[in-house]
Amino acid sequence: MARILNAYEQALLELERQLLKMGDFVGNQVDLALRALKSQDPSLAQEVIKRDDVVDNWDYDLETAILDLISLQQPSREDLKTLATLLRVSKELERIGDYAVNIAEVAINLSRLGPYFKPPVDIPKMAQMAQAMLKKSLEALVNRDQEAAQEVFYADEAVDNLYKNLHQELIQYMKRGPEYVDQAYYLMLVARYLERIADRAVNIAEMVIFRETGERRAFKSRPKDPSFDLPEWLKGGL
Repeated sequence: MARILNAYEQALLELERQLLKMGDFVGNQVDLALRALKSQDPSLAQEVIKRDDVVDNWDYDLETAILDLISLQQPSREDLKTLATLLRVSKELERIGDYAVNIAEVAINLSRLGPYFKPPVDIPKMAQMAQAMLKKSLEALVNRDQEAAQEVFYADEAVDNLYKNLHQELIQYMKRGPEYVDQAYYLMLVARYLERIADRAVNIAEMVIFRETGERRAFKSRPKDPSFDLPEWLKGGL
């Protein structure tokens, strides 16, 4: 017979469920912002901006609930690690939500500049990879899967390489003439926001390690693996 959870354990599970729902919402915000960018749709971009309050309120509610549990329940050391992890992940998701808004704002500016000077290719690749990393990091959190968290860390190098290549390509366009400068500048901003979303996914994955081992900043002492073979979950962006 399954053990009946007490009220405190149920509260912890509910916090985790809410965090995953927040993660789904934030991922959708990023997706909508990128759709607005691709279609140069300012009305869709405005919708992303309006919905940011939902993310902010979610983060506030989670923070309040977590701090209430800490102050009222005197959690064990293990539970404190879990609560600290959930609090940090909530903040990372809130920041990713901000990047979605940033992309939406860029989409509005780009919609005023006319058709793109070249079909966007690398930005969708970066977006797919960054979103896959976010999804994988949250799955690792739920499954308490350190190996999956490590994969997210290794995957970040692929996103960094795409970012560097795209940055150089856009600089070359800017050198061709002033007609390219504004679009290239805004696209560089989008690439930077996507690179930062991937970094936030790595931060979430690092908190998976912390939750299981107590090791802080675990990835700081782990070098990237140049022989890392991109897993299937990441290859959709390539």
